[in-house]
Amino acid sequence: MSKQKKSGGSINSIRKELERCDRDLVKLLSDRARAAQRMAKARQADSLPPYDALEEQETFRRAAELNKGPLSEESLRIILRDVVGTARSLVKPVRIGYLGPKYSYSHLAAIDRFGDSTELTPNATIKAVFEALHFGQIDFGLVPLENSTDGRVVDTLDMFARLPTKITGEVELKIHHNLLGKCARSEVVEVYSKPQALSQCRDWLAKNLPGAKAIEMTSTAIAAQIAADKPGAAAVASIEAGMHYGLGVIDANIEDNKYNITRFAVIGGTETKRTGKDKTALMLEIPHKPGALADAMLVFKRGRLNLTWIESFPMSGSRNEYLFFVEFEGHAGDSKAKNALNALRRKTVRCEVLGSYARSEARE
Repeated sequence: MSKQKKSGGSINSIRKELERCDRDLVKLLSDRARAAQRMAKARQADSLPPYDALEEQETFRRAAELNKGPLSEESLRIILRDVVGTARSLVKPVRIGYLGPKYSYSHLAAIDRFGDSTELTPNATIKAVFEALHFGQIDFGLVPLENSTDGRVVDTLDMFARLPTKITGEVELKIHHNLLGKCARSEVVEVYSKPQALSQCRDWLAKNLPGAKAIEMTSTAIAAQIAADKPGAAAVASIEAGMHYGLGVIDANIEDNKYNITRFAVIGGTETKRTGKDKTALMLEIPHKPGALADAMLVFKRGRLNLTWIESFPMSGSRNEYLFFVEFEGHAGDSKAKNALNALRRKTVRCEVLGSYARSEARE
């Protein structure tokens, strides 16, 4: 048997098969885009927003169930994400604000959720993302909420307390830090990055670069830019930032916790429908008296609601009073949650539902 037949056919026959697949693919992509446009018009005719984030996530889930390879589930998701995002932009451009600059981890999380065919707008601060959403300059914002190593992101919690904003989704991103530069590790005298990234690599840096000076920056991407221009400088940042600024990977995956995950909140948009795998976030103000917090937490136990997160945060202008950010499994529209929320309102000064949203899974 010839080598050509063993390999599955001649080069010419395989080329023809690829050309046929390309023709079919172009037609299917165009058909899907037109169907997406019709869906958007139908939704608008029913006084609904043209874009439904949950429907998009359901598209990815169905594709994963149908996938038989050889494409991996993540590869297929990336392709579909851009197909969906491009079709979305034909209907109505969706503007996404994130904590910039480009190639920061917030930028990567925004791409993970919305695709890079969407209008992604970098903002200098978390406050600026909230304000852009508040004044209608963007349709959605994406802000860091917590990290598995460093805990809560204070600036995000502070803005939830200051501006009325709803959480409509979450993105969990596995954070891999890399030592990037244009020199050997032995030549590195300064390491640039944002405080959280340096903290998450503290032990590695102490062991492998004990003589290097750690210098804090406002973002990992800016740190990469400095490392590209300054001799003896290295940055702790993403691979994507290194590629953009022409840096080599001196050492990869230097985070101390190999399960280092940052969770981002998607803010803006309409309230999400129940999926059966939801979480609900609350902001609570508890009376300043003994036992008040215990009484409030007892509501969740009695309601059989599993708490997944609780953080305290000092109230602005107060010395001893705190806001509490609480997250539980379930949707605010569930009967159990409704009963618990009614009980909570009787035991709190302030009980605000920040949003219910589908649980996400951490991705690279």
